[in-house]
Amino acid sequence: MTSTEIEQVERANAEYYDIVERGDYAELAALWLDEESLSCVHPGWPVLSGRGEVLRSYAVIMANTDYIQFILTDVQTSLLGATAIVTCTENILSGGPPPEDGELGPLVGQLVVATNVFRRTTEGWKLWSHHASPVLAELEGEDGDGDGGPGEESPA
Repeated sequence: MTSTEIEQVERANAEYYDIVERGDYAELAALWLDEESLSCVHPGWPVLSGRGEVLRSYAVIMANTDYIQFILTDVQTSLLGATAIVTCTENILSGGPPPEDGELGPLVGQLVVATNVFRRTTEGWKLWSHHASPVLAELEGEDGDGDGGPGEESPA
C-alpha cells in the first residue's frame, strides 16, 4: 500500500461528498461502479441493491434537498489489493424547501458514521458500496454509556 494509492482513494471519497453537495447526478453515476453488485444504505433506509436502485435513491435525495454540506471527520482509509475501505463521520448540515419568501428552509444538523467501499478500475477508484448510519446522541443527564452494562439499571 502506497501513500499515493491512499491519497487517490481519499480524493475519490472527497469527490463523492462534493458531488452529492452539488447535486450532480451524472457525475455521481460516473463515480459508482458500472455493475449490478452495488449496495447502499442511507440513514433510516433499507438496504438498496443494484445500480438502478442505488442511483434512483440519489435522484430522490437530490430532488428533495435544497442544501446539503458534509464536514468529514475521523477519516480512516484501508487498502487491500484492488479494494479500499474508507470510514468517516459525516457531520451533515442540510436544508429543505424555503418558506414562501425565503431563500432556504430551516437547517438541520445530523451526525452519521459511514463506510465507503471503493474498487480500483482502469478509470480510477469507483464506489462499490456506501453504508451510513445515524449516531444516536446521549440524552441530557443520562448516566453511563447507555449500553445497559454493569452498573446500569435495565429499562422496566
